[in-house]
Amino acid sequence: MITVLTGGTGGAKFVDGLRHVVPAGEITLIVNTGDDFDWWGLHIAPDLDSIAYMLSGLLSKERGWGVQSDTFFCLQSMARMNQPAWFQVGDRDLAVHLFRSQLLKSGKTLSQATASIAATLNIQSRILPMTDSPVATMVTTPSGEISFQEYFVHRRFRDPVSAVRFSGATKSQPAPGVLDAILSADAVLIAPSNPVTSIGPILAVPGIAEALRQTSAPVAAVSPIVGGAAVSGPAGSLMTSQSLPVSLAGVAQAYADFLDVLIADERDQPEAAQLHRPGLRVHCARTIMQAAEDRITLARATLSSIAETSKAAH
Repeated sequence: MITVLTGGTGGAKFVDGLRHVVPAGEITLIVNTGDDFDWWGLHIAPDLDSIAYMLSGLLSKERGWGVQSDTFFCLQSMARMNQPAWFQVGDRDLAVHLFRSQLLKSGKTLSQATASIAATLNIQSRILPMTDSPVATMVTTPSGEISFQEYFVHRRFRDPVSAVRFSGATKSQPAPGVLDAILSADAVLIAPSNPVTSIGPILAVPGIAEALRQTSAPVAAVSPIVGGAAVSGPAGSLMTSQSLPVSLAGVAQAYADFLDVLIADERDQPEAAQLHRPGLRVHCARTIMQAAEDRITLARATLSSIAETSKAAH
């Protein structure tokens, strides 16, 4: 069983590669829900949806989010009625949000709603939200504290960031199955997601970081930083806000408590060679996922690195 901690577009791409080399039924995904928010009275779960759409073949290849070939007639109509329209919900995408919100209002948990959506889309892998409790990633900017979606989508991550916090995290608990998925895994993978706002919320849920420290499975992370910069998005500025170097070393530092293997891009071989930490093995591979074959190659390289590490440990 392979357990993956994931969030964001980089995470969805990595999962796409993994599903081509590991049987779907052997993959469990623990997904960030710190980005979740209410929109038009509906519960939106961007990272859960991206994973579900990727696994079901529905994810838009052009945008990297939402549903392929979607239309936006509802969004246009809402804008004409002077309703907020900066978060682009497509018409087919809207159906999932309506279904999820209906289930939640009927008393179902987010885990149960996610399982129902996955079943409807004929997904064989197990998708688990990090928690069933509300957790919100909040970003502090010069104009005040705003939600992650406000910062990332509405303001297009232009604001300088001085702090990030995960509201509600300390009162949350892991969703059913999350801890067992980590503790019983053959390997735990951390996708090349933003360490601060995609993986950070998952680690902030009490018990999850401890499970990663306790698991007998090797824990491997793929770096989302290449050549001293984020592959995409605001990971660099967000890492700086947490006093993490925007480098391979910064990624290693973010996961230092439990990381066994770090997958670096082949262009970062010089830095990788200098990264000496007890118990940490660094492997280099092509981590830029421009084409479908790149995703598969990276998934294979990651699993191969883990196999080598396991052999070395024994």
